[in-house]
Amino acid sequence: MTTKTMLSTFRKAIETYGMIKSGDKIAVGLSGGKDSVTMLTLFAELKKFYPKEFSIAAINIDMGLECDETERENLFSYVKSLGVPLYVEKTDIGKILFEERKESNPCSLCSKMRRGALCSVAERIGATSLALGHHADDVIETLFLSTFYESRISTFPPVTEFEDKKLTIIRPLVFTEEKNVRAFAKDLPIMHNPCPADKHTQRQYVKELIAGIKK
Repeated sequence: MTTKTMLSTFRKAIETYGMIKSGDKIAVGLSGGKDSVTMLTLFAELKKFYPKEFSIAAINIDMGLECDETERENLFSYVKSLGVPLYVEKTDIGKILFEERKESNPCSLCSKMRRGALCSVAERIGATSLALGHHADDVIETLFLSTFYESRISTFPPVTEFEDKKLTIIRPLVFTEEKNVRAFAKDLPIMHNPCPADKHTQRQYVKELIAGIKK
């Protein structure tokens, strides 16, 4: 999967929903997974020629979970090679979820806590936008999750604006399919997910269900 092909759907989402304004400082939520590393890479490429001037910074939320230190070092070195400032925020999110609350389906609460931490850092560094790496498959999976587990037809919007904050959340991968992200990220420095609940969540069930329906 070429950078040019990936930039096509990336830029289409940005321009369709007006995600970038001149002078924006975009904080990129960098978990280290394929989605966020792909997003950071595409922003770094887009910045070279996009007609509206903007800057980017990466924010990594350390959840306090044990991870591969070599993978972490490789990721951070890659961010540095792109010339992108990196902010690492240490938290106890992992401890709260798995030791104190002992959550069996932690995804929803984890997402809210990580997003809260990301927003706090983004506001602190003066960012105007926070970019999250949700792709097209995530849009559909979230629709199914809301329907099955919350009894409502809902998914996240491409752009979220807060009345009480000067920060806008953007999701520039919403037109990009996960299979394309996976193909593009195969040579990027990815960190494997250290979450104890990985592959054993409601989202994973929905992902497998949709795969079955496609077949």
